[in-house]
Amino acid sequence: QVQLVESGGGLVQPGGSLRLSCAASGFTFSSYAMSWYRQAPGKERELVAITSAGGSTNYADSVKGRFTISRDNAKNTLYLQMNSLKPEDTAVYYCVKRKGSSRYTQEDYWGQGTQVTVSS
Repeated sequence: QVQLVESGGGLVQPGGSLRLSCAASGFTFSSYAMSWYRQAPGKERELVAITSAGGSTNYADSVKGRFTISRDNAKNTLYLQMNSLKPEDTAVYYCVKRKGSSRYTQEDYWGQGTQVTVSS
């Protein structure tokens, strides 16, 4: 079955960096678009970044220029490099598989999430 396991979250100071990883299994990783979402306390879940199977990407305006989504199909792993972190980036981050190869397909499987806390 599909499994998505996030790692790499933690506590970081403002201005710092973190790299999240998502180990995927149970499907042909290279054939599907993948994405990262986040949810902060008391806020709605939001799409952070998305990559198609071919590597095309989109980002939320709030993270453009600071976050980079990438994938290693040989390792079945999705990444989110987060730089210049701000307190408002504090949230649980989720790895999400899409239903097809395009960025514009719906999400269908979610990981369990990893906590990112940006605080001094």
